[in-house]
Amino acid sequence: MTSPSKPSIDRAIVIDAPPARVLGAFFDPASLAVWWQVHRSVTTPRPLGVFALEWAPTHEVDDVLGRLGGVFHGTVMEYQVGREFFIADAWWLPPDGDPIGPMSLQITCTVSENGGSRLRIRQSGFEDSPRWQRYYRIIESGWRSSLDALKRHLEAAAQKAGRP
Repeated sequence: MTSPSKPSIDRAIVIDAPPARVLGAFFDPASLAVWWQVHRSVTTPRPLGVFALEWAPTHEVDDVLGRLGGVFHGTVMEYQVGREFFIADAWWLPPDGDPIGPMSLQITCTVSENGGSRLRIRQSGFEDSPRWQRYYRIIESGWRSSLDALKRHLEAAAQKAGRP
């Protein structure tokens, strides 16, 4: 008998921008503020670098998690310019309540058929509890909308710079 799979995130999107620019948007404070609505960030794109993002607390209160927002932080374990990075020992610290973690976040970027980038996000880590289950239900839609915003942000910047 197989056990039920543990919740995780595995999403991909094609963005008309070079891989180095796509991955760079995860480490640039101005870009993070636009596409991910990050309030503050400290990100260091190198092995053993810090990856810490803060969002303003929401006014709405989730029945299970409390207010959303807060801090997501972890350690960059691997970083390859224009290719990928891996964050380990990641935790979400909500504005109210106990942290959720540890988890990992892997971001890979390859050249797509149209010369842009195929970005893939994989986030995993799980404890069989209502809080973790709710967390993954919420971040699934959050990643979808954030990746769409990243695509719009990078493609608009390329058009503004006069690139096709």
